[in-house]
Amino acid sequence: MADSMLWSKGLPLDAAIHRFTVGDDPTVDLALVPHDALGSAAHARMLAHVGLLPAADMRALVAALRALHDEARAGSFTIRPEQEDGHTALEAALVERVGEPGRRIHLGRSRNDQVQLALRLMLREQVLVLGARAAELAGAFLDFAQAHAAVPMPGYTHLRRAMPSTFGLWGAAFAEGLLEELEALRGLWARLDRCPLGAAAGFGVPLPIDREYVATLLGFSRVQRSPIDVQNSRGRNETAALAWACSVAGGLEKWLWDVALFSTDEFGFLSLPDAYTTGSSIMPQKKNPDVVELARARCRELRGLARQVEEVAGGLPSSYHRDFQLLKRPTLAGLGSLRELLEVLTRLVPALQLRAEAAARACDDTLYAAHHAYVLAGRGLPFRDAYREVARQLGDGTFRPDRAALTATHLGGAGNLGLEQARAELSAARAWLTDTHRALGACAERVWQP
Repeated sequence: MADSMLWSKGLPLDAAIHRFTVGDDPTVDLALVPHDALGSAAHARMLAHVGLLPAADMRALVAALRALHDEARAGSFTIRPEQEDGHTALEAALVERVGEPGRRIHLGRSRNDQVQLALRLMLREQVLVLGARAAELAGAFLDFAQAHAAVPMPGYTHLRRAMPSTFGLWGAAFAEGLLEELEALRGLWARLDRCPLGAAAGFGVPLPIDREYVATLLGFSRVQRSPIDVQNSRGRNETAALAWACSVAGGLEKWLWDVALFSTDEFGFLSLPDAYTTGSSIMPQKKNPDVVELARARCRELRGLARQVEEVAGGLPSSYHRDFQLLKRPTLAGLGSLRELLEVLTRLVPALQLRAEAAARACDDTLYAAHHAYVLAGRGLPFRDAYREVARQLGDGTFRPDRAALTATHLGGAGNLGLEQARAELSAARAWLTDTHRALGACAERVWQP
């Protein structure tokens, strides 16, 4: 078994130690194999480009790697437990299919920069997928806000009624939050837009490799220059990606909390469709908001996974350490969890049923206390005096506000949600995501060309 390992020196291997060091890599690495295959094909083209690999061998390797890539995408590629990880399994498959050229693919690289490249390619792909899902959800919130722009509801601070609001104002808030996250996504992309291949074990390669050539082939805008920094960035990029995911989830968690509250009998502003609820095993009347509660829990779970990555990657000296192996599972789990969360909420937002009458009944006169103070201030009374006068009226029961006296018509207010500007920003974000996805697809096709 030891001879099948990329690092093997032909010495015997203890089975228990092997199981401990391999961990769940044979399962986790299946998600990385397609990216490893693409990176390996680009590496083979670079080796041929600089004269370190015969052109015929390169073509055979690229063709075999394309087939293995497609098998991995289709779920038919397997990693046997004795193969330790996806890198070993991929190289073994290459040797099986093309013979001796498969044994040449590892020239000029280490498993350290090989996995870094596969992870970087995976993270780039996931960033675009998650960005597209976030954009779709933002669009759903904008549609909700537009459809219910003028439907009144109480605005709350400290979970106490505060000022008049609308369902449109409420829905637009979460669209705006996602638009901000889509802006932040561009910064995350810039961090990932560096090609690590060529760093090898962290000290470069004493061969005339061409790192810029590989970077261009794979659609990176630049090379991650320092080979030591390539190893130091293991965990840094995963942490950055999950930090963005947690930020997205943090905003959505607030919406989920609102939905859970507003759909209770005590509030009664919203109703969840039956498809998003479950019953009780003993209480026939119950319609439990399980989808909302599980989605809310996903947001907290995601923070736990991000913290796990931070803990594993932190507290280490520079360069490579085997600790990094444990970063893959929580990273993949966190990104996958956010993807599912975004997909479910995109379906839930338009399915929400408003109970406008109940929300309107909750908009009692006290909500208009601040508005009435502004009315008095507009008549020349200093605001602090107007505040005290309204407080006096509330106290003695003489408060009778003019509900139609003032409306927030400034940009973003209930009377001017700014939905057109938000839709323009969303359109620009979608265009960047589409263009970037298309550009990377074109790069991959050039790598795979015969």
